[in-house]
Amino acid sequence: MDLRPYRLLFLLSPFPAAAETPSPALISGSAVRTDLGAQMVQVLGGLGMVLAMVLLLAWLAKRFAHSRMTGTQGLRLLGGLSLGAKERIVLVQVGDTQLLVGVAPGRLQTLHVLEEPIPSRESSAEEVSASSGFGRKLSQLLDEKKGKNE
Repeated sequence: MDLRPYRLLFLLSPFPAAAETPSPALISGSAVRTDLGAQMVQVLGGLGMVLAMVLLLAWLAKRFAHSRMTGTQGLRLLGGLSLGAKERIVLVQVGDTQLLVGVAPGRLQTLHVLEEPIPSRESSAEEVSASSGFGRKLSQLLDEKKGKNE
């Protein structure tokens, strides 16, 4: 197969001529530089600014979300149980009284007022650690070691 007609067609196309003519930037004397290091610094700087903005907004959202709850000094949410997609049962402590509350979209209803408060996880955890936890065992070992050294 003879490729001469295709060579002639390629030579007459504008692409080789465009490759031979100098660009306007080179004609005026200012060469166009592609400095990869400067481009990387610019990209990484922009990425760093975006990440800093995301972290700042997350911190602000967390801070202002907690500030809404500062007026609830006598109220504590002790626990909850999901009953379905939108229904929950929640145990709330108001002062010394504990309430079992049903929560549904657009409705709250007191289900039961507990006469005897259920101990919270924090108080039961403190009692367990004080009675049979690691701290008690450590203090016993330290007392035994002090007795041997004296």
